[in-house]
Amino acid sequence: MNEIQDRPLVIAGKTYRSRLLVGSGKYQDLAQTAAATEASGAEIVTVAIRRVNIGQDPHAPNLLDALPPARYTILPNTAGCYTARDAVYTLQLARELLDGHKLVKLEVLGDEKTLFPNMPETLRAAEELVRDGFDVMVYCSDDPIQARMLEDIGVAAVMPLASLIGSGMGILNPWNLSLIIEQAKVPVLVDAGVGTASDAAVAMELGCDGVLMNSAIALARDPVRMAGAMRLAVQAGREAYLAGRMPRRFAASPSSPMAGRVNGVA
Repeated sequence: MNEIQDRPLVIAGKTYRSRLLVGSGKYQDLAQTAAATEASGAEIVTVAIRRVNIGQDPHAPNLLDALPPARYTILPNTAGCYTARDAVYTLQLARELLDGHKLVKLEVLGDEKTLFPNMPETLRAAEELVRDGFDVMVYCSDDPIQARMLEDIGVAAVMPLASLIGSGMGILNPWNLSLIIEQAKVPVLVDAGVGTASDAAVAMELGCDGVLMNSAIALARDPVRMAGAMRLAVQAGREAYLAGRMPRRFAASPSSPMAGRVNGVA
């Protein structure tokens, strides 16, 4: 029997135990942010530099008091950026605020309605950031060609969307994700569109290295409980992927064998 050998999640040379990455926005307050993040078991937390205070305003609550960098890997992101220039500038600012921090999440959006990635601008920004010494995780379309182009640039991870940001529609195109996973030599993490625990499990069963989510937890009726559910779903999906699912059949197959029955009775 062919077994899939597990391998740790390694991003930019650092190993992580948790394959669930979470966002830090949309919560009621910083206390709920901290509680849900702890329940998720996540070690990497994304922070929207243009929307959240991590030291830019000394008179406002600082997110880093709730999510201390000594405990979590803070992943600055460029949410709200629509050009490569704005994205690069935002992450350069983040590097200054976080004392030279190199691991970042790049997203360059195409429009305000779909929040779909603008891939030409994304590629341009990724190239500049990699050249500037950043370790770049990239939100991208579920296009295997674009993913390979990003990998050729030298990014640390590719993060194709499952469906539109904040939509909760789940994985709409598993075939494209499978193509990206099959060819990738860097971690592939689903980013955007996860709505509930089963979506996270499906992503992991496909062979994704991890899942990043925010709205699915923060907008749940009970964010802390949902964070725990997502942690378990990611773990279960990874175990199912490693175990290998049974083949799909187009006919029934009895659980008990027909041979060896006694007097015609199983």
